[in-house]
Amino acid sequence: MKITAQEEYGLRCLLKVAQTPAGGSLTLHEIAAAEGLSVPYAAKLLSVLRQGGFLDSVRGRAGGYKLAQPPQRIGLGSLLLALGEPLFDEPTYCEKHAGTADGVSSCVHHGGCSLRALWHTLEQWMRHSLDQITLADLMQTELSLAELLRSRLATPGNFELSPPLLTLSRIPALEPVET
Repeated sequence: MKITAQEEYGLRCLLKVAQTPAGGSLTLHEIAAAEGLSVPYAAKLLSVLRQGGFLDSVRGRAGGYKLAQPPQRIGLGSLLLALGEPLFDEPTYCEKHAGTADGVSSCVHHGGCSLRALWHTLEQWMRHSLDQITLADLMQTELSLAELLRSRLATPGNFELSPPLLTLSRIPALEPVET
């Protein structure tokens, strides 16, 4: 998985807005300056976030951008999906990976592809895991957040696949690291 610039900077902009005092808003120029972004690029990101239902824009002298919902209700999975693309996109997956020989337009493994099951399962698991992390969680200190993530993501949750494809066990990388 690779985090795009749009996902990273969009998340940073939304986090900056979330950190404003309750009921307050930030202008486009304030957000761009705080994150070291050009005004046009910040405007593009804020537009995507507004269209995704994460931000409200307020016009006028005291206007700017504010959260459309409380930070506790904004999950990272849906936020990153609004800013980028899914790891696995079922309708176009086979077409995108059909091969290039002789103008093939459909995958040669259609109907028996273990990779499609792998990517589908990982996309569902990752989106579920990311949705357990909220914008409010990201407003904590780095150390507090690391501890919260270890405990929250290491605990098996109510993750159900539809239909069940693979059983995932605990991931060793999420175990606490001794220092």
